[in-house]
Amino acid sequence: MISRITTFAFEGVEARPIDVQVQLSGGSNAFNIVGLPDKAVGESRERVRAAFTALGLSLPPERVLVNLAPADLPKEGSHYDLAIALAILAAIGAVPRDSLEGVAAIGELALDGGLADTHGALPAAMAAEALDLALVCPASCGPEAAWSGGTVLAAPSLISLVNHFNGTRAIMPAKPGALADGAAVPDLRDVKGQDAAKRALEIAAAGGHNLLMIGPPGSGKSMLAQRLPGLLPPLSARELLEVSQIHSIAGLLERGRLSRTRPFRAPHHSASMAAMVGGGIKAKPGEASMAHHGVLFLDELPEFTSQVLDSLRQPLENGEAVISRANRHVKYPSRFQLVAAANPCKCGGGPGAFQCRKGPACQANYFSRISGPFLDRIDIFVDVAPVTAMDLSLPPPSEGTAEAAARVAAAREIQSRRYGEGAEGRRAINADAPGADLETICRPDAGARALLVQAAEQMALSARAYHRVMKVARTIADLDGANSIARVHAAEALNYRFRPPGATTVAKVGSGLVA
Repeated sequence: MISRITTFAFEGVEARPIDVQVQLSGGSNAFNIVGLPDKAVGESRERVRAAFTALGLSLPPERVLVNLAPADLPKEGSHYDLAIALAILAAIGAVPRDSLEGVAAIGELALDGGLADTHGALPAAMAAEALDLALVCPASCGPEAAWSGGTVLAAPSLISLVNHFNGTRAIMPAKPGALADGAAVPDLRDVKGQDAAKRALEIAAAGGHNLLMIGPPGSGKSMLAQRLPGLLPPLSARELLEVSQIHSIAGLLERGRLSRTRPFRAPHHSASMAAMVGGGIKAKPGEASMAHHGVLFLDELPEFTSQVLDSLRQPLENGEAVISRANRHVKYPSRFQLVAAANPCKCGGGPGAFQCRKGPACQANYFSRISGPFLDRIDIFVDVAPVTAMDLSLPPPSEGTAEAAARVAAAREIQSRRYGEGAEGRRAINADAPGADLETICRPDAGARALLVQAAEQMALSARAYHRVMKVARTIADLDGANSIARVHAAEALNYRFRPPGATTVAKVGSGLVA
């Protein structure tokens, strides 16, 4: 007779069902686990043995064979402990076999029979609910798993589950944890001066555009980037679950508390490619995926290695990070808004101590570290001038995050009505507008169209860059509440295209292009 229970293996944020089968047979006293287990799964033998001893039980004097099916799928992690232990308990008659029907289990066993916290409770609970199964998990994972909407039995120990399945003492279904407030987002009112950069930040927030700020040290680039999440609307219910699944796999959900604040990730420029897009032995999500539906801030952009920056090109274009292995591919959603900051040159490019000592060649060499295809995926480039003593002596600006966020929300509402519901139920924004429909969506007037065509020729814009200018212009028009793109909107969008630090403006309102 074979006893069985369901558990899950994780491939990215997808939880794939695993059939845990236990057979007791005659022969020497042995405990074998088959089905491509890694070392952590193989060590379940000793954790299960110690937990049984803590319960006053012992493994049967027969040969115990545990099969994790399908056998050709690699099994990684310690969360298989609980499912293996429950299947063995059913095999020896400690719990009724039929009590495990309609149940899935994940959790790591402690040596005293307790259940330790495990990663991936939310994706596992959502997969169990889709299969019409109740999920059994550690008590600490209950508030997180209950957000799936399915039945979740959060147990503190193995003995409590034995009592529950035997009808001695029932475990009540877990309830979702409270929504966390999230980290406080600093106010835009704290930034004095920098009106042009604030305008660019607002446009980027309204349309979901990628942004690069170029300015000397101390000009406020990081301050501006840290205030972007406050301009963005809170996560929708669907986006909240998508983000939380990734954070659950990474073990970043504290006490099962989810937050509607959009993620803000700021990796150091020494980050490796695996840290940025994901990887490692167990193919963990990287910073690009942790910033899903949020902001990825890359400070000192040219200091990142070219290999790391170019690894972001696919997530920026397709919204997913693919980690390739010899026998499988793991995908994580990575639809983030890129915000980057850079000095004009290696020396700093600012006044005083940061004045460039090498001339224009220093600027050219510094930005040559960033590939053209990567820069082509950035929509808005803005110069951030040094803050003067006069700026610092002024009173705080009258407008802050609340006022700018209201304008952003109004512009996004226009986009929502224009596009309807985006792919997979996601809110549609101008940055994601399909290129084939841009002419219909943007509707530039005659003056704007002439300026865009002239700019495309003189600035040698690629097709991607031309479309991105159109999308930025559409966002600027949305902020103005205009139905079509006027020349003034197109001119402002063109001013945000990349040019070498120190170069003059490439377009001016009311005139043609200038050098």
